[in-house]
Amino acid sequence: MGIKAILLDIDGVLTIRDRVIEGAPRALKELRKNFKIALVTNTTRVPSRIIFERLRNLGFDLEREELFTALKVSREFLVKNKANAYLLVSDMARKEFEGLEEYPIKYVVVADAYTNFNYQNLNTAFRLLLEGAELIAVAPNRYFLDEDGKLSLDAGPFVKALEYASGKTATVIGKPSAEFFGLVLEHLGVKPEEALMVGDNIEFDILGAQKVGMKACLVKTGKFRESDLEKGIKPDLLLESVNELPKALMEVL
Repeated sequence: MGIKAILLDIDGVLTIRDRVIEGAPRALKELRKNFKIALVTNTTRVPSRIIFERLRNLGFDLEREELFTALKVSREFLVKNKANAYLLVSDMARKEFEGLEEYPIKYVVVADAYTNFNYQNLNTAFRLLLEGAELIAVAPNRYFLDEDGKLSLDAGPFVKALEYASGKTATVIGKPSAEFFGLVLEHLGVKPEEALMVGDNIEFDILGAQKVGMKACLVKTGKFRESDLEKGIKPDLLLESVNELPKALMEVL
């Protein structure tokens, strides 16, 4: 394969909420011996700092610069454009955007706002879009695997509602945008064909990675459903879990 770097989704690949997927910390440790590592996530309900601390507390050995969240990249986008935003996000996620108050509001930023997805907040966002603000989808995921083992709505459906109402098209910051993957690859110092994306979402993780030239490994954990394999998207590797990845890579390299 000629792989030099591994990008791993977090929720659904390494953990399911606060539960570690069996063998995941050991697998990450083994992969680190031979590959550059980046942990990438569209989880947007909590800020990057919380995700990093949670992973460390769960037994994962990682450095801050190895973690790439859609929230973190969204903040960088706003700073680069000297802009503030109306934040349709959770109360905890607001901490990611502190310090932008000096800039004018030019965007509406939508993440997993949890209970903040109410009529008043959505209508405020809608009105700002009509007045000229642009729409940012921090992560357009349709759903995620919740603590009770069932799927729950993510930010994507609410982004679609605002697009429909306002007539505007959202700029996607997180996966599967080419910009997000490009930023991670640039940080790792590798070409797309030298990287492997590991995920549980066949559209955002697998197809998104393949579209920018990366290889992609689908794991049958997290939000994976057998019906995903009927969507015409063919992963380069298909594994039961990330626990099998180190051995599988040694066999194909």
